[in-house]
Amino acid sequence: MTFTDLGVEADIADALAAQGITEPFPIQQQTIPLALTGQDIIGQAKTGTGKTFGFGLPLIQKLGTNPGPGVKALIVVPTRELCVQVTEDIELAASNRPTTVVSIYGGKAYEGQIDQLKAGAQIVVGTPGRLLDLAGQRLLSLADVEVMVLDEADKMLDLGFLPDIEKLFAQTKPTRHTMLFSATMPGPIVALARRFMTRPIHIRATDPDEGLTQANIKHIVYRAHALDKDEVIGRILQAEGRGKTVVFTRTKRAAAKLVEELNDRGYNAGAVHGDMSQEARERSMAAFKAGKKDILIATDVAARGIDVNDVTHVINHTVPDDHDTYLHRAGRTGRAGKTGIAVTFVDWADMHKWALINRALEMGIPEPVETYSSSPHLYTDLDIPEGSKGRLKATPIPKAEKEASRPPRERSRRRSGGAGGGSGSSSTQDARGGDRVENARPEGDAPRASGEGGAPRKRRRRRRGGGGGAGGQGASGAAGNAAAGA
Repeated sequence: MTFTDLGVEADIADALAAQGITEPFPIQQQTIPLALTGQDIIGQAKTGTGKTFGFGLPLIQKLGTNPGPGVKALIVVPTRELCVQVTEDIELAASNRPTTVVSIYGGKAYEGQIDQLKAGAQIVVGTPGRLLDLAGQRLLSLADVEVMVLDEADKMLDLGFLPDIEKLFAQTKPTRHTMLFSATMPGPIVALARRFMTRPIHIRATDPDEGLTQANIKHIVYRAHALDKDEVIGRILQAEGRGKTVVFTRTKRAAAKLVEELNDRGYNAGAVHGDMSQEARERSMAAFKAGKKDILIATDVAARGIDVNDVTHVINHTVPDDHDTYLHRAGRTGRAGKTGIAVTFVDWADMHKWALINRALEMGIPEPVETYSSSPHLYTDLDIPEGSKGRLKATPIPKAEKEASRPPRERSRRRSGGAGGGSGSSSTQDARGGDRVENARPEGDAPRASGEGGAPRKRRRRRRGGGGGAGGQGASGAAGNAAAGA
């Protein structure tokens, strides 16, 4: 079956074919023909099954080959990362038409988004907060919206966006065509659909015999020690056939720390977490998609925007809080019909969380096997070459670069002064009592005694010979003064 068989117009199908996309997935086969007739749809399918084109292609076709200026379609998504991803997919499909798409989300300057709206963009992809903000300033009008889509509706519920969604619905006309897509269908989402949709058809694009976890993903769960996890990850990253890898951490701090650790071990890792600017997050995600970095460390804020087909491994550095989060994380691999591996570390203190996830997903792993970086089963489970260690061949880091990479607080908290007169440089300990740091002095400079604050002290002519000589540059300036005056 092809997209044209489903009723998709040739120019849209050609745009997809140019990117090697020719065969529709099950969710697309079921939704596209109905959506093209204007039927309201509730689409339920696991993440990574192609929902974006399921609603995107009918939406583009509905606007026609030459849509006039003004917002005629609205796609609401829960996160910035997903907003960027959906925009890219819609732009790809509409590349043979004059239809323009604008992303509206927080963390970026208003000006560019407002300029695109004023230029007449017809499709808006946005997050609820920024959409309502611009609508409140009368910079975004939803009065002419003909098609409205809610993507990842269950995540909207988790993030508390449902009241905002209702406000957005209220600004559109009741005759709009509405599509709602979600991996799960909790009660509040069903209630939202009943209130704002007209006789929707519920499409569930999964095999009734399929388990809750995707059959093409191999799930491995280990009970791991916190101090050994980095070494275990380092060895997993050397597994045969490993491609792009996503590692999920619970906190922003843990993500930043792990990126530094893996890069120090010789790997090429980037990060996406809430302490990074939106621009830095987008750069990191783009580098990962382009293959410039093959490891991405992320917190859950970025999970649903990681739509990369060649992710082979997902690693949960800490066990997720619930089974839905587990499914969304694991769903970053095994996309577009490919196989994948999801590895989860369970700390001793988190066994109760794992018990709930295991029961909800019927995984049959009530007791994860205790695993260390030296455990033989780690190598066989993940096809890691024998003898692999958690560190690639070290590349010496220039001292200046290493110093620049230190957090600013560590660079500034140093003791002045120090022992060791007569040498070309003085060596001091950092404020934490850790590694010694070199304070460079130009070669050939004569060593100088330092008084309080390290200021140079004028030499005084000695009144009598003997005792002390010229070398009174000892551990402290005060000691030198005493020696000189004796």
